[in-house]
Amino acid sequence: MRTTPAAALSPAFPGRAPWGTASALRAWQQEALDAYLARQGRGARDFLAVATPGAGKTTFALRVASELLATRVVEAVTVVAPTEHLKHQWADAAARVGLDLDPGFRNGQGAVSRDYTGVAVTYAQVAAHPLLHRRRTETRRTLVILDEMHHGGDALSWGDAVREAFDPATRRLGLTGTPFRSDTSPIPFVSYAPGPDGVRRSAADYSYGYGRALADGVVRPVIFLSYSGQLRWRTRAGSEVSATLGEPLPRDVTAQAWRTALDPQGNWIPQVLAAADRRLTEVRRGVPDAAGLVIATDHLAARAYAAQLARVTGEAPVLVLSDEPGATARIEEFADNDARWMVAVRMVSEGVDIPRLSVGVYATSAATPLYFAQAVGRFLRVRRRGETASVFLPSVPQLLQHAAEMEVERDHALDRPVGDDDGDIFAAENALLAAAERVRSEAGDIDGAAFEALEAEAHFDRVLFDGGEFGTQAAVGSPEEADFIGLPGLLEPDQVATLLRARQSAQAGRSGRHASAARAESDRDAASHRAIPALRKELNGLVGAWHHRTGLPHGAVHTELRQACGGPLAAQATAGQLQARIDLIRAWAIRRRR
Repeated sequence: MRTTPAAALSPAFPGRAPWGTASALRAWQQEALDAYLARQGRGARDFLAVATPGAGKTTFALRVASELLATRVVEAVTVVAPTEHLKHQWADAAARVGLDLDPGFRNGQGAVSRDYTGVAVTYAQVAAHPLLHRRRTETRRTLVILDEMHHGGDALSWGDAVREAFDPATRRLGLTGTPFRSDTSPIPFVSYAPGPDGVRRSAADYSYGYGRALADGVVRPVIFLSYSGQLRWRTRAGSEVSATLGEPLPRDVTAQAWRTALDPQGNWIPQVLAAADRRLTEVRRGVPDAAGLVIATDHLAARAYAAQLARVTGEAPVLVLSDEPGATARIEEFADNDARWMVAVRMVSEGVDIPRLSVGVYATSAATPLYFAQAVGRFLRVRRRGETASVFLPSVPQLLQHAAEMEVERDHALDRPVGDDDGDIFAAENALLAAAERVRSEAGDIDGAAFEALEAEAHFDRVLFDGGEFGTQAAVGSPEEADFIGLPGLLEPDQVATLLRARQSAQAGRSGRHASAARAESDRDAASHRAIPALRKELNGLVGAWHHRTGLPHGAVHTELRQACGGPLAAQATAGQLQARIDLIRAWAIRRRR
């Protein structure tokens, strides 16, 4: 005899139940279910559950569906998801608990086979034919599950379509890990209540934030490793601009510096990818199948990053581009094997379940809190006690702020000026996600200012964890960087904090011991400080001449000189270090002439 869907939900489903929760559901899922059933008892049709990415919203929603089907409140289920891949993911999860959803349903079919309890469709599919889905919803008492329902506000036409299609639904369950948006488009079937400031904000019926999920062991702690660097680019007017990523800069300069750092032809990306791969190697000591994900801005960059990763690791990564056939199959295969790296654009930025992802590289120009939270959410899914997540990101003020606010719960606010973008460099989600889907030239425009990336060198900046900052600026590959990249991959949150503080203290101690020697060296170099600008100019001229003679990028020449002579970037080098590099490159030129 076939078991009922509710009975089929095992205590371990989906195999990652945390410690100390209820026997059949995680503690928060049981609380949310109780809250749902209580509201249903009062005749409510709508329920909005906000839970941090990786907490298990799918399990909760399937339990609600099972309860409503078992009690004959509804006869059918419709799941609306953001992407084609997520439709199939929902259908697979539902099948494991005895619910048969058709992820292959197409608008042209009209009717759904009676062999299925319902369908899984996309928001775009609903928007293409809302009346069809309305008729389906009216034909049978239906529970509509709106996964990541903030997508219902992606466009006026989408919002209108969702409202028209599912207004007759017997029950509607909204799910999201990120209810906030940077625009003011209302989300269908969401209640908004005015706050003390008069601004209307979304009102969730149940919320489960990252802070509580971390304390419960439901999600992983996230260690953010931030990288700055010395960057140089040429503007449309032909002038060269140099800047240090992470320093206070005008908005347009920050955007161009960020884009220069992400340029596939520079050294910043290979250096950060190599650091991330070293971190993944360390994590795999305790978690042998741990994997890494690089999130790129566009298809051109994704392909270039994949090639660089292959050179760094000796193993070709899995490349996932959303408009290519077989993308979903590659994601599923990667989720089940032990390959090290995946490179993707938007395909895995939201909802996709690859629990073994442990290390990420945020190599995209997406700046909104929504996109950032969804991207980081790919690394939060915990499988066993002690797993940690590590995310490498550029030292861009917006991203550092998002990282520091991981535990801040947000709500979608209406009544704000349409032009208010919360200080983001780029436009709101719609334009940003559209840009992520199309191929752009490597020398495109940002805020109307075209540029050519010339040089990009990475520099370890700091570690952000639990609202604190650890470490000091250090060269890539230095012992100071290794202190943090070499953290064990299996640690409890309090152990992460303890180790970070210990390594911060050790570095401070080493700095103190070297302080007197540094002061003495500073005194000796004081007389040379006036010569530094001239020496730096002379060095840059010689590097430029060497570039024209050999074709080697400026950054590669500077890196080779630093490796041969030691010392920091040219911008921080002493007069003696600069002179040593000048002497060396002159010697190269003499040998080449011979």
